[in-house]
Amino acid sequence: MVNVKRKRRNPSIATSSMSDIGFLLLIFIMLISLMNQRYEEKINYSESTVLERTQADSNFEIWVQKNGAISANGEQLDMLSLEKAIVSAVSENPNVRIHIIADKDTPYKYVNSVVCVLQSLQHRVVSFVVKEK
Repeated sequence: MVNVKRKRRNPSIATSSMSDIGFLLLIFIMLISLMNQRYEEKINYSESTVLERTQADSNFEIWVQKNGAISANGEQLDMLSLEKAIVSAVSENPNVRIHIIADKDTPYKYVNSVVCVLQSLQHRVVSFVVKEK
């Protein structure tokens, strides 16, 4: 019998691919964070005592500024463009909830003009977004 001693190798971890994995994770995190960004306008929210929470994933938000400027999805809209945007959103997702978000100092006539567009489209599920007390 021949006694042959084998040298044991110390286990090692190849670290050359670690930078690749880190880079891919960084790209993945950056892409996910970009998808979850939400367009918002700077406004003072109205306040209410009765609240109902809705799911944010199926909302179409209409922003009304104090000066009457109306925007949706980050674009300034006139009434005709607003109507087209609402029709497009409802045709893509029939369960979409329309949210009207207006500054608390916005004159009622500007908010009412948005409500009139929704009435002409016979859209009945509308939420007015307010701040929690």
